[in-house]
Amino acid sequence: MNKYRWLIAITLLIGASFACQALAGGSPQPASSPGGSSGGSSGGSNSGGGSSGGSSQFPMPPNVSNLTDLGSGSINFQTSMSLKDVIAFYRDAFTKKGLTERTANTAITDTTFSLVFDGDPSGKAIVVQGVDLGNGTTNVNIRYENV
Repeated sequence: MNKYRWLIAITLLIGASFACQALAGGSPQPASSPGGSSGGSSGGSNSGGGSSGGSSQFPMPPNVSNLTDLGSGSINFQTSMSLKDVIAFYRDAFTKKGLTERTANTAITDTTFSLVFDGDPSGKAIVVQGVDLGNGTTNVNIRYENV
């Protein structure tokens, strides 16, 4: 039963991501670009700086696996970091890049989180959402959005 609960949570998270993008219209920046402005380095799955999906414009925590570029400036991956540590990582990383957390949109529970950061040069907000999969893994989705 627990497998189904986290599968449903991930499906809802990704579905909400696409729904928000459709409602906002426009085309967010792509997640990968040659010589991108920031982000993790390429490496093998479970490496310290990223995954085999190429470089990302988003900062990447250590131990990334299953990095997927969903298109339209949206990526999804898993990490062995706890939910609390992923939240701290992205707050620190985006603050160092000069972005500001939009705390009115912050939502954190025992098993999920949603953070929105403003100030990206694209003019779009960066939305970071995560789900604790319950097996020592956190699923993370990051995207550009007109919020």
